[in-house]
Amino acid sequence: MRLEGGLRTTAERYDRVPADLEAPLLFTSVDDVSARLAETGYLASPAVATTVFLADRLGKPLLVEGPAGVGKTELAKAVAEVARARLVRLQCYEGVDESRALYEWNHAKQLLRISAGRDESWDEARTDIFSEEFLLSRPLLTAIRGDEPKVLLIDETDKADVEVEGLLLEVLSDFQVTVPELGTISATRRPFVVLTSNASRELSEALRRRCLFLHIGFPEEELERRIVRLRVPGLDATLAESVVRVVGALRAMDLRKVPSVAETIDWARTLLALGADTLDETVVRDTLGVLLKHQDDVLKAGAKLDLGSL
Repeated sequence: MRLEGGLRTTAERYDRVPADLEAPLLFTSVDDVSARLAETGYLASPAVATTVFLADRLGKPLLVEGPAGVGKTELAKAVAEVARARLVRLQCYEGVDESRALYEWNHAKQLLRISAGRDESWDEARTDIFSEEFLLSRPLLTAIRGDEPKVLLIDETDKADVEVEGLLLEVLSDFQVTVPELGTISATRRPFVVLTSNASRELSEALRRRCLFLHIGFPEEELERRIVRLRVPGLDATLAESVVRVVGALRAMDLRKVPSVAETIDWARTLLALGADTLDETVVRDTLGVLLKHQDDVLKAGAKLDLGSL
C-alpha cells in the first residue's frame, strides 16, 4: 500500500479525525441547512437536513444510501454550491484501484525527460522525474491538498472492490497520503466528505462505523410535488399533483425498476414539452418510456394503471 503505516486494523484509528484539521463550519443550524440547500434547488427533508448539519458539525464523512435517482449525488453538489467549494468526485466502478483513486506517475512524460537528459546520471534523473511536475493527482489526493474548501464525493462506493474500502478508511482516518518518492502529504483543511451507495452490495462495518449514515428513499407526495414544481417551474400545480400520484401508483407495483425522483422530473418536463395540461390514457401510455426502462414494466404498468382512480 502507498499509505503510511499500512492498513490500520483497530477501531480507534478509524473512528478519529485529526484534531488539527479544523475546518470552518458550513452551517449554523438544521434550519440553515434546509434554507441554503433550497436556494440551490435542493429541497431537503428534515432527516436529510439534520444529518448534513451533524456531518458538518462533527467533522465526519456522510454515507448516503438509497435507490438510484433520489438525489444522493445531487446532495453533495448542493453542499458544494452552498459552501462555494470545489467538488472533487471519485466515481467508483468495478476495478477502480489506487492509481485511479489516489495518484499515479506520468510515465510518458518521465520517459521523455529521461530521453532528453541522457548525459545525466540516474540519481540526477530520478530526483527530477519523481517530483511534483510528474505527479498526476487523482480525486482522493486532490481532495486533501491545498487550502481551498472542497467537497469530496465518493460516488457509488458499493460498485468498487472491497479492497478499495481499506484505501478509503486510511484516507478518511488521517486525511494524509504518503508518496514514497515525495514523503507524506497531509491535509491542512478537512474536506466535507459524501459517500453514496445504491446498496448493490454490503459495505464493510468498519467503513459504516467511520461515517454518519443517511438513507434517502422516495419522498412523500407533498415533498415530491414541491420538488417537481421547483425543478419544472412552468408546470401547472394540478398537473404536478397528478404526475406525483401516477408515479406513486407505479412505485406500488411489482416492477423491475420503479421510477425515481429524477424520472418524475423528466416526465414532468416531457409533459410540459408536449403541451399537455391534463393526464389522459393516451398521453400516459405514449410517455411511459420516460418513467420505466424495461419493456415488461411498461406492459405491466399499461395493463394495471387505472387513471380514473388517481
